[in-house]
Amino acid sequence: MSFTWRYVVRPDGSFCRVGNLNGSLDNTSDEELAELHPARDEDEQPARPCSRCGTELLLHWHGPLMTGVDWLELCPACDARRPAAHAFIQWHRDADRDPKALPQLFEDWEEETMHAHGWSRAPQPDAPSSPPAHVSLVPRGHG
Repeated sequence: MSFTWRYVVRPDGSFCRVGNLNGSLDNTSDEELAELHPARDEDEQPARPCSRCGTELLLHWHGPLMTGVDWLELCPACDARRPAAHAFIQWHRDADRDPKALPQLFEDWEEETMHAHGWSRAPQPDAPSSPPAHVSLVPRGHG
């Protein structure tokens, strides 16, 4: 069994991430995937303020399960000096953003943010040509 992510990037830079179990979405075009996951209704999802400075977040995302980290926050004011966060902020602000860059930008930002919460990515076993079945996070110093 293999597990990867498919990303849908909207013109405003918002996106959703959809699990692609055993390549089930490989033959689904980006346009078809976008129709399955329409843009969120802004009335239903109010903007969240940054828990550190109170300004509007660029992105808030659920933390990985069972880590105790409920939300990952991307704040242009608080995170601009962190390398992965800065790259993500620059990508989001670029009107000509490349949607193909999002998976790596997101993964780097998630790893950097979880590291700030005391977690690090567990080493993944070498796989011939398929992506890892899952990504494990372990508390720093325990991996």
